[in-house]
Amino acid sequence: MSAARRWAALMVLSGSLLVVVMDMTILNVALPALSADLRPTSGQQLWIVDAYSLVLAGLLVTMSALSDRWGRKRMLLAGFAVFGGASLAVLAADSPGTVIAVRVLLGVGGAMIMPTTLSMIRTVFPDPRERATALGIWAAIASLGAAVGPIVSGLLLEHFSWHAAFLVNVPFMAAGLLAGLLLLPEARDPHPGSWDMVATVLSIVGMVALVWGIKQFSKAGILDPSALLAFALGALVLGWFVVRCLRRPDPLLEVRLFSSPSFTAGTVAALASMFAMAAMLLLVAQWLQLVEGHSPLQAGVRLLPMALGAAVASPLAPVLARRLGSRTVLAGGLFVAALGFVLMFALPGPLSYPVVMVALVLLGTGSGSLAIASAVIMSSTPQAKAGNAAAIEETSYDLGNVLGVAVLGSAAAAVYRAELPVGLLTGTGLGEQTVLAAQESLGGALDIAAETGSAELAALARSAFSESLTQISLAGGLALLAAAVAVFVLTPRSLDVSQGH
Repeated sequence: MSAARRWAALMVLSGSLLVVVMDMTILNVALPALSADLRPTSGQQLWIVDAYSLVLAGLLVTMSALSDRWGRKRMLLAGFAVFGGASLAVLAADSPGTVIAVRVLLGVGGAMIMPTTLSMIRTVFPDPRERATALGIWAAIASLGAAVGPIVSGLLLEHFSWHAAFLVNVPFMAAGLLAGLLLLPEARDPHPGSWDMVATVLSIVGMVALVWGIKQFSKAGILDPSALLAFALGALVLGWFVVRCLRRPDPLLEVRLFSSPSFTAGTVAALASMFAMAAMLLLVAQWLQLVEGHSPLQAGVRLLPMALGAAVASPLAPVLARRLGSRTVLAGGLFVAALGFVLMFALPGPLSYPVVMVALVLLGTGSGSLAIASAVIMSSTPQAKAGNAAAIEETSYDLGNVLGVAVLGSAAAAVYRAELPVGLLTGTGLGEQTVLAAQESLGGALDIAAETGSAELAALARSAFSESLTQISLAGGLALLAAAVAVFVLTPRSLDVSQGH
């Protein structure tokens, strides 16, 4: 491939990833309008939100293995068609059930697209130095997608119905399908071995159960029986899956890749980065809207410093890695992101947006290590197994996202409740049931304050949420520091992703 065609192909791959990542956050803003129109039950609302990520998590390994056998270009173009078709099908969605079905199809399409974009970069850029730069751009656009999703959704909802949050995908997928046909080369594993149907079922059941259990922990608490059962089932089934893959000469997923310390370090860095970004986006978005009083669109704009930091740092990361060493940049990025969290905890006085903005910039800048993490993972992998490596990396992103929301989100909720003890709330004249509702969430407390006209309750709840965000920032910072140390220890000093080793 000529240089111009390679970089044009990268734009196709990165642009398609941008749309898929945007779809993870774009519905959060559109959900109130959708709920007002279709009147879903609380359970249906949860499935509308969760169906996408559950299907995506369950199918990443299977779709990656299929792409290695069937052809990565074919899988990617089929993913464009499924994702675009599902987005268009929302025009026929006249009930919560049909919206859930659309979200399931979007998850299928997303699982076909996400890991394939990464494995295709391994094919399109055989030169390690070029590939490191390409992965930096890919990582920057992935970070941008998470931040601009709420902004795009807010803009669309100001002028159109909630259907626009889905329909915006259609022209992007159509353009990707056409450009992909013209620009992308075909690639596959020449010796894939026989298909392991048992491992396929194990990977799907295990990942869906694990992700659902983690989500349920965040909603119902760590002692919820259904969450414990799902988590235990997921761990057991995935353990069986790993053992089966280790025993087969032609495994569905090459888990032996983890025998490389640098591959493991890259995976840990990817998981930790997404853990931090997902939690920060969730909590700060709520703080901007419910404490600071901004609209969803205004809040989305104020989250952009994270995306801007990532957009600058990710393409620069390979250059820094050549000068300072891959290990320094990989672990250093996590350290910079940790500083962003610790900053919100350490600075005295009430939490303010200037402090949050600096923290977002540091977190986005630190996420530039994702570019090196991807380069480390792909440089440690033979081209024939690029789909396997991509599946592992994308799974680490998905798990990091779910864990960040579940772990830090649940911890923030616990601190919020602790900051609003029953005695304090009853002193404002609230009854027992109302107190419990106010302790459940900031949104619930503000609704009660509006109904009762209690400005004191609103002030107490906002103060409690700000305190919870401050306290959880320390926990997030410490988690990232631990990940930075682990990555520094695991990564060989001589690792040079620009040389492919």
